[in-house]
Amino acid sequence: MAPTTTVQTLTLEAAQAAVAACEAKARSIGVPMNIAVVDHATHLLHFARMDGAKITSISIAIDKAFTAAGHRIGTHKYKEAVWPGGAAFGIWNSNGNRFTTIGGGLPVVGSNGAILGAIGCSTGTPAQDQEVSQAGIDAVQKLLKGDGPKSKL
Repeated sequence: MAPTTTVQTLTLEAAQAAVAACEAKARSIGVPMNIAVVDHATHLLHFARMDGAKITSISIAIDKAFTAAGHRIGTHKYKEAVWPGGAAFGIWNSNGNRFTTIGGGLPVVGSNGAILGAIGCSTGTPAQDQEVSQAGIDAVQKLLKGDGPKSKL
């Protein structure tokens, strides 16, 4: 058994590409966003607040990315489970109250199924936030497939 392991994670370059794609999508739908990208260990890699994005949504975007990376699924997946009596009721109280169940946080999944990081967006509706996050995921997936600019992920 090896005493150490190597873990793939997003680079700053990949995070910047994701944010650029998110910004373009946000502009196309007319909703300025707060956009956060975290690495596999939930640490913030890159953040952007577009002009007009809600100040109160800054921490929400960061927490969406934190939750998606740390729990390895999109934040929208909790929608039905968090109501009183639901299997995940009260989960938002975990992790120093950073765990969020509001849609808009998506994990970045590598080709081997490992979580490389996550993207969280906030200012619009949960569906708009998720749509913008998905644009960032798509940009990173292009890089992973070698379809985008040369990058080390």
